[in-house]
Amino acid sequence: MKTNRPKVFAIVLIALGALILLGKLTPFLGSLFGLVIAIVMIGLGYYGIRRGNAFFGWLVLIFGVISLISKLAWLIVPLLGIGLIVYGISSLKGRRSY
Repeated sequence: MKTNRPKVFAIVLIALGALILLGKLTPFLGSLFGLVIAIVMIGLGYYGIRRGNAFFGWLVLIFGVISLISKLAWLIVPLLGIGLIVYGISSLKGRRSY
């Protein structure tokens, strides 16, 4: 059975374009579609690496990870701050002065 790669690639491009347009045209779903696009980029990068196209797979994967980190910065930065505070308190309690 013969697969028709150009049709599959065209459908993927149409779906990504629709996601991008929905993200830009709807103000309430924009951030959600931004996360979805970043996750899709990570998935496509992983798929590209597994299929043997390592250079472009890693390139798409890295861009997807950077995009996802920037979209979730509002969550990552406070968690990092809380982690630093907890680590500082635990290191202060761990020291014993004689």
